[in-house]
Parts: sequence; structure tokens; C-alpha cells
Amino acid sequence: MKKIVVLVSGGGTNLQALIDAETNGKIPNGSITCVISSKEGAYALERAKNHGIKIRTIARKEYADAADYSKAILEALTEEQADLVVYAGFMTILDEQVVRAFPNKMMNVHPALIPSFCGKGYYAVCACTRRLLKRA
Repeated sequence: MKKIVVLVSGGGTNLQALIDAETNGKIPNGSITCVISSKEGAYALERAKNHGIKIRTIARKEYADAADYSKAILEALTEEQADLVVYAGFMTILDEQVVRAFPNKMMNVHPALIPSFCGKGYYAVCACTRRLLKRA
């Protein structure tokens, strides 16, 4: 069984879709084992707790720069033994150290057609996706 770790920043509607897919047997070889949020109090954490999924908060604002934050996320993903990392509304760009540690084991979920229907800050999501695709 593959361990799926989901990175979130907000309400968790994408996370809920993943939870529902797992519950309905649409993810037969994987299980969401942990949800990591970049913000304390994100509703996505409540969604995870309601389904018995381990939660962690690694607040971006507590780190001096992107490299330090990426290192903290990488340590958490390693501790959780992630087989697949899913960005589900995760609004922070992680640097190359994370991408290198999980080659072909990361995916980004975005609920809209990019770039036509993006909300505020969509560039962060697009930049993350481009960075991942360049390394695949």
C-alpha cells in the first residue's frame, strides 16, 4: 500500500475529493496517511481529522526563507515515508531539494483550468507545476 501525504494551505476541498476517492475504492493501492498544512487552523486539517488521518502543521511564517521551509517539509515527508506527495491547494513553492528527493512522486491538484480561471496567487501553483514538469 502506497503512503500518500497531502500538502494543503486552506479549506481542503481538493483533499476532500481525494478522501472521497479513497473511501469509494478509487485509489486501490494507496492510502492518505498524513496531511501537512502550511497554515495553522486550515479547515483541511479538520477534514483530515474527521477521517482519522494524521495531521501536521508546518507554518511557512515560522521559517526565514524558502530553503529553510523546504527543508522542514522534506524532513516531514521523509518521516512520514511518503510514496506520493500531493499538492492539494498548497500555496507555497518548495525548492529543488524536495523535488530531487521525490522524483516522479509528486503531483499538483488544481480545481480550475489554468490560466483562464485562476484565483489570486495562482502563479505560485503554476510555477510549482512547471518546476515539477521540467524535472520529470
